[in-house]
Amino acid sequence: MRYYTDMPQCDEERKAQLKDLCASLNITMDRYELLNLALTHTSYAHETPRYPRNEHNERLEFLGDSVLSLIVSNYMYIHFPNFDEGKLTKLRAQVVCETSLFQCAKRMGLGNYLRMGNGELANGGNHRPSILADAFEAVLGAYYLDQGFEAAQTYLLGLLEDEINAVCNGMVMMGDYKSMLQEKLQHKAHYAIVYEMLRFEGPEHNRIFTSGVFINGEEYGTGKGRTKKESEQQAAREALERLGREDFPKG
Repeated sequence: MRYYTDMPQCDEERKAQLKDLCASLNITMDRYELLNLALTHTSYAHETPRYPRNEHNERLEFLGDSVLSLIVSNYMYIHFPNFDEGKLTKLRAQVVCETSLFQCAKRMGLGNYLRMGNGELANGGNHRPSILADAFEAVLGAYYLDQGFEAAQTYLLGLLEDEINAVCNGMVMMGDYKSMLQEKLQHKAHYAIVYEMLRFEGPEHNRIFTSGVFINGEEYGTGKGRTKKESEQQAAREALERLGREDFPKG
Protein backbone atom coordinates (compact mmCIF):
# COMPACT_ATOMS: atom_id res chain seq x y z
CA MET A 1 0.00 0.00 0.00
CA ARG A 2 2.07 2.91 -1.27
CA TYR A 3 0.25 5.60 0.74
CA TYR A 4 0.47 3.85 4.12
CA THR A 5 3.80 5.25 5.29
CA ASP A 6 3.40 5.38 9.06
CA MET A 7 3.18 1.68 9.86
CA PRO A 8 5.46 0.30 12.59
CA GLN A 9 8.54 -1.17 10.93
CA CYS A 10 9.57 -4.83 11.19
CA ASP A 11 12.99 -5.77 12.53
CA GLU A 12 14.97 -8.27 10.48
CA GLU A 13 14.05 -11.25 12.67
CA ARG A 14 10.33 -10.55 12.33
CA LYS A 15 10.66 -9.91 8.61
CA ALA A 16 12.37 -13.29 8.21
CA GLN A 17 9.44 -14.94 10.01
CA LEU A 18 6.95 -13.22 7.73
CA LYS A 19 8.94 -14.20 4.64
CA ASP A 20 8.75 -17.80 5.81
CA LEU A 21 4.98 -17.47 6.20
CA CYS A 22 4.61 -16.02 2.70
CA ALA A 23 6.73 -18.83 1.28
CA SER A 24 4.57 -21.45 2.99
CA LEU A 25 1.43 -19.79 1.60
CA ASN A 26 2.98 -19.37 -1.86
CA ILE A 27 2.26 -15.64 -1.92
CA THR A 28 4.39 -12.55 -2.45
CA MET A 29 4.17 -9.30 -0.50
CA ASP A 30 6.07 -6.07 -1.02
CA ARG A 31 5.20 -4.48 2.33
CA TYR A 32 5.86 -6.91 5.15
CA GLU A 33 4.80 -4.15 7.55
CA LEU A 34 1.22 -4.68 6.36
CA LEU A 35 1.39 -8.39 7.08
CA ASN A 36 2.98 -7.67 10.44
CA LEU A 37 0.15 -5.32 11.30
CA ALA A 38 -2.43 -7.90 10.20
CA LEU A 39 -0.92 -10.35 12.68
CA THR A 40 -0.77 -7.92 15.61
CA HIS A 41 -3.56 -8.47 18.13
CA THR A 42 -4.92 -5.59 20.20
CA SER A 43 -3.49 -7.15 23.37
CA TYR A 44 0.04 -6.82 21.98
CA ALA A 45 -0.42 -3.16 21.10
CA HIS A 46 -1.84 -2.44 24.55
CA GLU A 47 0.91 -4.28 26.45
CA THR A 48 3.92 -3.11 24.46
CA PRO A 49 5.02 0.43 25.44
CA ARG A 50 7.05 1.01 22.27
CA TYR A 51 4.22 -0.12 20.03
CA PRO A 52 1.53 2.50 19.20
CA ARG A 53 -1.63 1.58 21.09
CA ASN A 54 -3.84 2.08 18.07
CA GLU A 55 -1.67 -0.02 15.73
CA HIS A 56 -3.27 -3.43 15.62
CA ASN A 57 -5.17 -5.52 13.11
CA GLU A 58 -8.79 -4.45 13.67
CA ARG A 59 -8.88 -1.96 10.77
CA LEU A 60 -7.38 -4.52 8.41
CA GLU A 61 -9.90 -7.06 9.71
CA PHE A 62 -12.69 -4.62 8.82
CA LEU A 63 -11.30 -4.24 5.30
CA GLY A 64 -10.65 -7.97 4.85
CA ASP A 65 -14.21 -8.79 5.84
CA SER A 66 -15.48 -6.65 2.97
CA VAL A 67 -12.99 -8.11 0.49
CA LEU A 68 -13.97 -11.62 1.56
CA SER A 69 -17.67 -10.90 1.17
CA LEU A 70 -17.19 -9.35 -2.27
CA ILE A 71 -15.10 -12.23 -3.60
CA VAL A 72 -17.51 -14.89 -2.34
CA SER A 73 -20.56 -12.93 -3.51
CA ASN A 74 -19.06 -12.38 -6.95
CA TYR A 75 -18.20 -16.07 -7.29
CA MET A 76 -21.68 -17.20 -6.27
CA TYR A 77 -23.37 -14.62 -8.51
CA ILE A 78 -21.45 -15.85 -11.55
CA HIS A 79 -21.52 -19.59 -10.94
CA PHE A 80 -25.04 -19.98 -9.51
CA PRO A 81 -27.25 -17.77 -11.72
CA ASN A 82 -30.47 -19.52 -10.68
CA PHE A 83 -30.16 -18.63 -7.00
CA ASP A 84 -32.23 -15.69 -5.77
CA GLU A 85 -31.00 -13.02 -3.36
CA GLY A 86 -32.28 -14.81 -0.27
CA LYS A 87 -30.58 -18.10 -1.09
CA LEU A 88 -27.33 -16.39 -2.02
CA THR A 89 -27.36 -14.49 1.26
CA LYS A 90 -27.89 -17.65 3.34
CA LEU A 91 -25.21 -19.61 1.51
CA ARG A 92 -22.71 -16.78 1.75
CA ALA A 93 -23.29 -16.65 5.49
CA GLN A 94 -22.27 -20.32 5.71
CA VAL A 95 -19.08 -19.67 3.78
CA VAL A 96 -17.91 -16.56 5.64
CA CYS A 97 -18.81 -17.77 9.14
CA GLU A 98 -16.29 -17.85 11.97
CA THR A 99 -15.91 -21.64 11.80
CA SER A 100 -14.82 -21.69 8.18
CA LEU A 101 -12.45 -18.74 8.57
CA PHE A 102 -10.96 -20.30 11.71
CA GLN A 103 -10.27 -23.48 9.75
CA CYS A 104 -8.60 -21.48 6.97
CA ALA A 105 -6.42 -19.69 9.51
CA LYS A 106 -5.39 -23.00 11.06
CA ARG A 107 -4.49 -24.44 7.68
CA MET A 108 -2.33 -21.39 7.06
CA GLY A 109 -0.67 -21.69 10.48
CA LEU A 110 -1.47 -18.08 11.40
CA GLY A 111 -1.53 -18.82 15.12
CA ASN A 112 2.23 -19.37 15.01
CA TYR A 113 2.80 -15.84 13.72
CA LEU A 114 0.32 -13.82 15.80
CA ARG A 115 1.78 -11.18 18.10
CA MET A 116 -0.26 -11.13 21.30
CA GLY A 117 -0.02 -9.80 24.81
CA ASN A 118 1.39 -12.16 27.42
CA GLY A 119 -1.94 -12.62 29.19
CA GLU A 120 -3.84 -13.41 26.00
CA LEU A 121 -1.12 -15.79 24.85
CA ALA A 122 -1.05 -17.58 28.20
CA ASN A 123 -4.80 -18.17 27.85
CA GLY A 124 -4.34 -19.83 24.47
CA GLY A 125 -5.45 -16.82 22.44
CA ASN A 126 -3.47 -17.93 19.39
CA HIS A 127 -5.71 -21.02 19.22
CA ARG A 128 -9.02 -19.22 19.84
CA PRO A 129 -11.42 -19.49 16.87
CA SER A 130 -12.62 -15.87 17.01
CA ILE A 131 -9.08 -14.46 17.14
CA LEU A 132 -7.82 -16.66 14.32
CA ALA A 133 -10.86 -15.93 12.16
CA ASP A 134 -10.25 -12.20 12.66
CA ALA A 135 -6.56 -12.64 11.82
CA PHE A 136 -7.49 -14.43 8.60
CA GLU A 137 -9.64 -11.48 7.53
CA ALA A 138 -6.88 -9.03 8.47
CA VAL A 139 -4.29 -10.95 6.44
CA LEU A 140 -6.66 -11.01 3.48
CA GLY A 141 -7.10 -7.25 3.84
CA ALA A 142 -3.33 -6.74 3.98
CA TYR A 143 -2.77 -8.94 0.92
CA TYR A 144 -5.45 -7.04 -0.99
CA LEU A 145 -3.83 -3.69 -0.16
CA ASP A 146 -0.38 -4.95 -1.11
CA GLN A 147 -1.10 -7.02 -4.23
CA GLY A 148 -4.55 -5.95 -5.44
CA PHE A 149 -7.98 -7.47 -5.79
CA GLU A 150 -7.19 -10.10 -8.42
CA ALA A 151 -4.37 -11.57 -6.36
CA ALA A 152 -6.57 -11.65 -3.25
CA GLN A 153 -9.38 -13.28 -5.23
CA THR A 154 -7.11 -15.94 -6.72
CA TYR A 155 -5.66 -16.81 -3.33
CA LEU A 156 -8.97 -16.93 -1.49
CA LEU A 157 -10.67 -19.09 -4.10
CA GLY A 158 -7.69 -21.42 -4.00
CA LEU A 159 -8.57 -21.97 -0.35
CA LEU A 160 -12.35 -22.02 -0.55
CA GLU A 161 -13.61 -22.74 -4.07
CA ASP A 162 -14.23 -26.47 -3.59
CA GLU A 163 -16.04 -25.88 -0.34
CA ILE A 164 -18.12 -23.01 -1.74
CA ASN A 165 -19.26 -25.32 -4.52
CA ALA A 166 -20.02 -28.10 -2.05
CA VAL A 167 -22.13 -25.76 0.08
CA CYS A 168 -23.97 -24.27 -2.92
CA ASN A 169 -24.67 -27.69 -4.37
CA GLY A 170 -26.21 -28.79 -1.07
CA MET A 171 -23.61 -31.48 -0.47
CA VAL A 172 -22.30 -30.37 2.93
CA MET A 173 -22.31 -27.58 5.44
CA MET A 174 -19.18 -25.46 5.30
CA GLY A 175 -16.29 -27.12 7.08
CA ASP A 176 -17.96 -30.55 7.28
CA TYR A 177 -14.90 -32.42 6.07
CA LYS A 178 -16.15 -35.73 7.44
CA SER A 179 -19.15 -35.61 5.11
CA MET A 180 -16.93 -34.54 2.23
CA LEU A 181 -14.63 -37.51 2.86
CA GLN A 182 -17.59 -39.88 3.02
CA GLU A 183 -18.96 -38.42 -0.22
CA LYS A 184 -15.60 -38.76 -1.95
CA LEU A 185 -15.27 -42.45 -1.10
CA GLN A 186 -18.83 -43.75 -1.21
CA HIS A 187 -18.93 -44.25 -4.99
CA LYS A 188 -15.61 -46.10 -5.05
CA ALA A 189 -14.84 -49.59 -3.73
CA HIS A 190 -15.79 -50.54 -0.18
CA TYR A 191 -14.04 -48.39 2.38
CA ALA A 192 -14.22 -48.48 6.15
CA ILE A 193 -13.64 -45.02 7.63
CA VAL A 194 -12.82 -45.03 11.34
CA TYR A 195 -11.97 -42.09 13.62
CA GLU A 196 -9.89 -42.60 16.74
CA MET A 197 -8.83 -40.15 19.43
CA LEU A 198 -5.06 -40.51 19.64
CA ARG A 199 -4.28 -38.28 22.61
CA PHE A 200 -5.18 -35.09 24.44
CA GLU A 201 -3.04 -32.40 26.04
CA GLY A 202 -3.47 -29.56 28.48
CA PRO A 203 -5.60 -28.97 31.60
CA GLU A 204 -9.24 -30.01 31.66
CA HIS A 205 -10.55 -26.50 30.94
CA ASN A 206 -8.17 -26.01 28.00
CA ARG A 207 -7.78 -29.41 26.32
CA ILE A 208 -6.39 -29.97 22.84
CA PHE A 209 -7.50 -33.26 21.27
CA THR A 210 -5.69 -35.13 18.50
CA SER A 211 -7.67 -37.59 16.39
CA GLY A 212 -6.76 -39.79 13.46
CA VAL A 213 -8.85 -41.03 10.55
CA PHE A 214 -8.17 -44.52 9.25
CA ILE A 215 -9.29 -45.81 5.83
CA ASN A 216 -9.30 -49.58 5.65
CA GLY A 217 -6.97 -49.64 8.63
CA GLU A 218 -4.43 -47.16 7.26
CA GLU A 219 -4.03 -43.76 8.90
CA TYR A 220 -4.79 -41.09 6.32
CA GLY A 221 -4.89 -37.96 8.43
CA THR A 222 -4.57 -36.47 11.91
CA GLY A 223 -6.07 -33.32 13.32
CA LYS A 224 -6.12 -31.19 16.45
CA GLY A 225 -9.03 -29.30 17.99
CA ARG A 226 -10.58 -27.94 21.16
CA THR A 227 -13.16 -30.73 21.00
CA LYS A 228 -13.02 -34.33 19.82
CA LYS A 229 -15.45 -33.45 17.01
CA GLU A 230 -13.29 -30.60 15.79
CA SER A 231 -10.16 -32.76 15.81
CA GLU A 232 -11.97 -35.39 13.72
CA GLN A 233 -13.01 -32.73 11.20
CA GLN A 234 -9.39 -31.61 10.86
CA ALA A 235 -8.24 -35.21 10.45
CA ALA A 236 -10.79 -35.66 7.65
CA ARG A 237 -9.55 -32.45 6.03
CA GLU A 238 -5.97 -33.77 6.03
CA ALA A 239 -7.17 -37.07 4.56
CA LEU A 240 -8.95 -35.20 1.76
CA GLU A 241 -5.76 -33.29 0.98
CA ARG A 242 -3.79 -36.54 0.85
CA LEU A 243 -6.38 -38.20 -1.39
CA GLY A 244 -6.08 -35.22 -3.71
CA ARG A 245 -2.37 -35.97 -4.13
CA GLU A 246 -2.36 -39.78 -4.19
CA ASP A 247 -4.23 -42.74 -5.62
CA PHE A 248 -7.20 -44.01 -3.64
CA PRO A 249 -6.42 -46.72 -1.08
CA LYS A 250 -7.12 -50.27 -2.10
CA GLY A 251 -10.71 -51.32 -1.39
